[in-house]
Amino acid sequence: MASPVIAPSSRAYGAYQRLGAVQGELQALRRELHTMPELGFEERRTSARVCEALKLCGVDEIHTGIARTGVVALIHGRKGPGRQIGLRADMDALPLQEENEVPWRSASPGLMHACGHDGHTTMLIGAARYLAQTRQFDGTAVLIFQPGEEGYAGAREMIQEGLFERFPVESVYAMHNWPQMQAGRIGLNSGAMMAASDKVEITLHGRGGHGAHPHLSVDPVLMAGHVITAVQSLVARNVAPLDQAVVSLCALRAGELGAFSVIPSSAKLVGTVRSFKPAVQQLIEERLTTLVESIALGLGGSATVQYTRSYPATINTPQEAAFAAMVARDLVGAERVDSELPPSMGSEDFSFMLQAKPGAYLRIGQASDAGSGCGLHNPRYDFNDEILPLGAALFASLIEHGLPMAPSA
Repeated sequence: MASPVIAPSSRAYGAYQRLGAVQGELQALRRELHTMPELGFEERRTSARVCEALKLCGVDEIHTGIARTGVVALIHGRKGPGRQIGLRADMDALPLQEENEVPWRSASPGLMHACGHDGHTTMLIGAARYLAQTRQFDGTAVLIFQPGEEGYAGAREMIQEGLFERFPVESVYAMHNWPQMQAGRIGLNSGAMMAASDKVEITLHGRGGHGAHPHLSVDPVLMAGHVITAVQSLVARNVAPLDQAVVSLCALRAGELGAFSVIPSSAKLVGTVRSFKPAVQQLIEERLTTLVESIALGLGGSATVQYTRSYPATINTPQEAAFAAMVARDLVGAERVDSELPPSMGSEDFSFMLQAKPGAYLRIGQASDAGSGCGLHNPRYDFNDEILPLGAALFASLIEHGLPMAPSA
């Protein structure tokens, strides 16, 4: 990784130097976590290992069992509890078979850390170690180790179980590694970072029959073909050109492949809708439902549309985004921070935390060369351990800058 530009006078200099000195220990922990991936709300071994590491770090309090497997640690600064700032890392893995042949590959068949949550967790533990040792801040750092980000809405469950009532942070921050960005670089913006994610399930009802006598049937496969084509008009002809949205029907099931002459009685389509604005989200839901039902009716059948709003858009608040960009520039230099990073059509359940509290979501580059990293959710993905000290220092610097020590009398 190219060395970040950190001046000795920078507040981040000490954090990065100290964390760089223990990079080997952080790497060993990250790789240990990589061997034991667990799905959302099943992160029992991961949570236990996180608690063990936090105790060794010397944090002041550890709270467990929030959203079943979530963990929250508190570190108090020099002048006691005071103001609170939250830092969040996700812990869960994916239902994916790893294809990497490395000593730390997944020991659980069919499960894998293919999104780097093992790295995020390790970076936050690294920050805990540094903050507990130095305590160069006033107030309380609230470290949130969240379960179930990958489709389980673990952030929402933690909030529903009183996360921010028990730990009333004034702002909250999270980061995600980004293989498309060079290691040593950090990106964010002051608005939408990730899209809202909705799930669509369409069931088309017809009347089955013999393929040689289609006039005696109502063909749901024909309906499906018309639906697949027609839904692409939703964005092209309903969403304003300057807004962004995606409608993707990703799977179709109808009949049996061996029954080549049998028209089935039903067909099912599933897909996803991505958008940034609630008004666009509402428009697509209404128009998609009307369109599908009308097509089915026009072809002699009927349709059932189930539209589920999964994750809202991840929207950084301007003041906190500007603050996080300032901290990042102090850490790696202004030329390595993109404070107008284009948003992604992917989704992230940190969005629920940003609906409840001001804050910002950042990307930290991890590619050896720009654009060379293996993509997320890929069976050959692996976290770049060289960025562990940088990510931990960024977490720690958000606390030190956000909760500065009062001048000595």
